[in-house]
Amino acid sequence: MTQKKRVTIRDVAERAGVSVATVSRVLSGNYPVPPATRTRVTRAARALDYVANAHARALVGGGRKTVAVVLRQVTSPFYAHVAEGVEAEAAERGRLCLVGTTGGDPQRELDFVQLMREEGAGVVILVGGVVEDDSYRARVAHYAHALNAVGSRLVLCGRPSPDPDLPALVVGFDNEAGARAATSHLLSAGHRDIVFIGGLPGNTALDARTAGYRTALAEHGLPPEAAHVVDCGLGRSAGHRAMTELLKQGRKFTAVFAGDDMVAAGVLRAVTDAGLRVPDDISVVGYNDAPLAQDLNPPLTTVRTPAEELGRAAVRLALGDRSDALGVPHILGTHIVVRDSVGPPPRPGGAPDTGGPTPA
Repeated sequence: MTQKKRVTIRDVAERAGVSVATVSRVLSGNYPVPPATRTRVTRAARALDYVANAHARALVGGGRKTVAVVLRQVTSPFYAHVAEGVEAEAAERGRLCLVGTTGGDPQRELDFVQLMREEGAGVVILVGGVVEDDSYRARVAHYAHALNAVGSRLVLCGRPSPDPDLPALVVGFDNEAGARAATSHLLSAGHRDIVFIGGLPGNTALDARTAGYRTALAEHGLPPEAAHVVDCGLGRSAGHRAMTELLKQGRKFTAVFAGDDMVAAGVLRAVTDAGLRVPDDISVVGYNDAPLAQDLNPPLTTVRTPAEELGRAAVRLALGDRSDALGVPHILGTHIVVRDSVGPPPRPGGAPDTGGPTPA
């Protein structure tokens, strides 16, 4: 793929029909320039998508030492560990690390990427699953080409590239395989009525986890209708609400696969509130192996995801100058961490009485 030619101040000057010095004066804002001339220059710069920023000019070459990581939130253990990996690897390579959060708002993400482009950041890393719709595909294509045009590198960390030809790097882990292994662990313990709590239709990470869950059920000879996915999203409160409602419904199940460890924490709380016990009455597995997982009661069986290594790998790939890595996903592995939250299902007739109506 031919790399887009970087727009220079000379290109802006030629388009506006003025000298390079005049363009410099207009963009610096420190010299008096006739309004008509200023309008011609700003229009030319905008049309050419020219990046000229006072800080970037003052730090010529300095911005290239910056690695920016953009997260949904920093309170999530998973995101925090990815950011820690990015910072550690960047520091070892003599780079500074900037962290930005979006709260899941695409406009905030766009604004942060544009700011990093203007400041000449060498690497911009976007972290976390997304809803892969037309808006996302257009947005990422814009990010990739805009950053590439000024010599910056885009890394998609834990999210897909909408087009393998985009000038972007992709690093992630196998969500589907991890979920398949977690579900198989429950099935091997004897469970057949397993509920997945934490789905979010369209989210790339959670869709992969529900796919792995369904695959494992099918591999053990269970029909498609045996799958029961509760679409409540992630977070402790979401897990608690979903599990509380599920117990009230009286649905017969013996195990829960939680979309992540925070959901699992909410599930455990709801089980205790209902007067039930884990794993005697209901077994629970989580996902990510956050630090809190081993301190829950009981300690949580979960899928360990390489969050810190994900951040480190993103930086290594971006600074490795490997053009052959563009568009080719770099996938890390996951594995099960077995603790005390999984046991055999209650014996027939001994399934937990949730107090709700018995389904027909």
